[in-house]
Amino acid sequence: MSISRKLNPVLSEVTARIAARSRQSRMRYLKTTQAAQRKGPHRTALSCGNLAHGFAACGAEGKQALQGEARGNLGIVSSYNDMLSAHQPLKDYPALLKEAAWKAGGVAQFAGGVPAMCDGVTQGQPGMELSLFSRDVIAMSTAVSLTHNMFDAVVCLGVCDKIVPGLLIGALTFGHLPVLFVPAGPMTTGIGNSEKAQVRQLYAEGKIGRDELLKSESRAYHGPGTCTFYGTANSNQLLMEFMGLHLPGTSFINPGTVLRDALTREAAKRALEITQLGDEYIPVAKVIDERAIVNGLVGLLASGGSTNHTLHLVAIARAAGIVITWDDFDALSDVVPLLARVYPNGKADINHFQAAGGIQFLMRSLLDVGLLHEDVTTIAGEGLHRYLNEPYLEEGELKWREGTSTSLDEDVVRDASNPFDVTGGLKLLKGNLGRAIIKVSAVKPEHHKVKAAARVFSDQNDVVAAFQNGELERDVIIVLKQQGPRANGMPELHKLTPLLGVLQDKGFKVALVTDGRMSGASGKVPAAIQITPEACAGGVLSKIRDEDVIILDATSGDLTVDLSDDELSERASVLDVTQSEYGFGRELFSQFRSTAASAEEGGGPAVFDSTPTVNDSSMEPSLSSRYV
Repeated sequence: MSISRKLNPVLSEVTARIAARSRQSRMRYLKTTQAAQRKGPHRTALSCGNLAHGFAACGAEGKQALQGEARGNLGIVSSYNDMLSAHQPLKDYPALLKEAAWKAGGVAQFAGGVPAMCDGVTQGQPGMELSLFSRDVIAMSTAVSLTHNMFDAVVCLGVCDKIVPGLLIGALTFGHLPVLFVPAGPMTTGIGNSEKAQVRQLYAEGKIGRDELLKSESRAYHGPGTCTFYGTANSNQLLMEFMGLHLPGTSFINPGTVLRDALTREAAKRALEITQLGDEYIPVAKVIDERAIVNGLVGLLASGGSTNHTLHLVAIARAAGIVITWDDFDALSDVVPLLARVYPNGKADINHFQAAGGIQFLMRSLLDVGLLHEDVTTIAGEGLHRYLNEPYLEEGELKWREGTSTSLDEDVVRDASNPFDVTGGLKLLKGNLGRAIIKVSAVKPEHHKVKAAARVFSDQNDVVAAFQNGELERDVIIVLKQQGPRANGMPELHKLTPLLGVLQDKGFKVALVTDGRMSGASGKVPAAIQITPEACAGGVLSKIRDEDVIILDATSGDLTVDLSDDELSERASVLDVTQSEYGFGRELFSQFRSTAASAEEGGGPAVFDSTPTVNDSSMEPSLSSRYV
């Protein structure tokens, strides 16, 4: 039964503003989607030679099935590799999906694989400079996988940072197809997050050696599945559920379990039910509309999710013809309460969050106060209320039941009447340094404002060296420039978190100001990140010098260098990005760097922008999109 609640007025206003801003680009996208729809299986558009190529490797039964028009065909796109823990479980999924599809009266083919790199492995390494752009490679790889026009629906297998956004951006260019996402689930809990953070800090201070650090890290990251802290990977899973692209309750079921396998099989069955061959056609273009994007934003804010999605959600929305800005994040953050404390915003890990009530309880709490659009289309059907249910097995049969209506651990997740904070903890900073994002959900209030002299760097390794030499033992704002998409691909800067935490614990006022990323592991030190325009795109950051006084105020939203406009205009920019041009494959991405959009526009060269050049009032799509 649908849940009817009066919408929060800010939620309504933001959604309406996004819809108005996106009207022409959204209509163009939907018109393109509508043109690609067809009666009967999509493979019937192929010539006999085309089709013969398409099923040449199938067995006799598969060939027979694909020659006819009765069976739908699922295209599987996977990010499987066996080095990365989050993706290793995906190895067995294609076989499960194919078996389930056949039993449900359809066929499934492995359409293609996409690359999957791990920021946890490349952190602080040259390879990290390919990380953000890997999202756009994945989007293009997804499109290539689907371009054979053999498929009636898509099942995407992916988990981590850039992989899920890339898969979705690519799939949205085939908006006429139904799309389901199937996660691998988190690894079981290892050591506590507080212990892990403490060991890292001790290593940064030189109090323990590498052997002890590696032993601790190996106990934390110990088996198949997604890392258990609430970074971008687990934020991805939550967003897929809030936006209606997962089966309900599937995000945080551990790999290697009977329930996990049952949900994977059910995904194939459901994908076949919602193709254009049946009576319940649900293309992805209908699922991802303005309301779904806003629901994703709200879920991100209420859970204290990854700042990476201030790039990825922007890019995903644009792939569907929807334009969102950081002002939308900021406006919603002012009214969306913080309802979860999961590391690095608390001590619990994602398994604890799941046990305490998880997504079902979080979503119910937000619906109860009108902070989600309930009247959306999802792959499970009409209405977000379907996602208040959790899966379980009864005598081997997959069923759903209503999730808990009360928190089972209020140290981890709460309802809106008793939030951890009345705001979502994500703020937009503005000033003469540009526009930036700061995540304060894990930052104590006394650290929300920092005014200090700058120490300027253009390489994170130089920051580490300065720390080790004792040069940062004072109130200081670390300015790390040339870390944006155009400079070096915008790597994450987690390597700096432990040492900045050491300085803060010693009583110094410390902050980071950068055009780079900090991602889902943004922690207790205030960090103004993703500054736009970046240094290499004419940003003021390129003109900052040592000892310039900077003000970072997360309360007022101020990010300012204490210099007059005249002083800044007289200064020359100091830039040198030559060290990021070659090696570790970076030379292959020179075109990506030179054409990269700003962080607020999604940060990648493959950002989809379907804004028409003229106002074409005839572009009224039949696949309509409701706003408020």
